[in-house]
Amino acid sequence: MKIQMEIHNLKQTDAIARAFSNIVKPPMVILLRGDLGSGKTTFVKSLVKYLGSDDVVTSPTFTLLNTYNGKFPIYHFDMYRLSSMEEAMAVGFEEYFDKKHLDGVCLVEWAENVEGLINDVDYIVEIEKIGDNERKFNILEAKK
Repeated sequence: MKIQMEIHNLKQTDAIARAFSNIVKPPMVILLRGDLGSGKTTFVKSLVKYLGSDDVVTSPTFTLLNTYNGKFPIYHFDMYRLSSMEEAMAVGFEEYFDKKHLDGVCLVEWAENVEGLINDVDYIVEIEKIGDNERKFNILEAKK
C-alpha cells in the first residue's frame, strides 16, 4: 500500500491522521520521516487524538519518549538527539520494538539516527514541506 497526497492546511493533515488511525492497531511500529518543521509532531498530535487519547501531545525531543493513553498505549519516540543504536539501547529502547511484547503502537521520529535498532516496521509516514502550509505526504506499508 502506498498513499500520496499533497495538503494545503492543518485541517487536511488532521484528515489524513483520522483516516490512517483506522488501520493503526497494536503491535505496530510506524516511522515518521521529514525535515525539522515538516509537521511530524503535528501529524502525531492528530493521530493520537483519533486513537482515543485526550493527553496533551508534545515533541519528545528532550525526553526522547512520551507515552499517551488511548485505546491502547501509544509510545512517541524522538531519536533526534541520539546518534547511534547503542545510545538507544543504553536507555532500554530496544524492548519497545520487540513485537512479541509490544502492548501498543510506537510512533518514531528520526529513526534514521538509530539505524539497526528497529527491524520490524509496519508503516513509514514521510512528510515533505513544499511551502509555508503545503506538505506532501507519502504513507508506505513497509515490506515484510
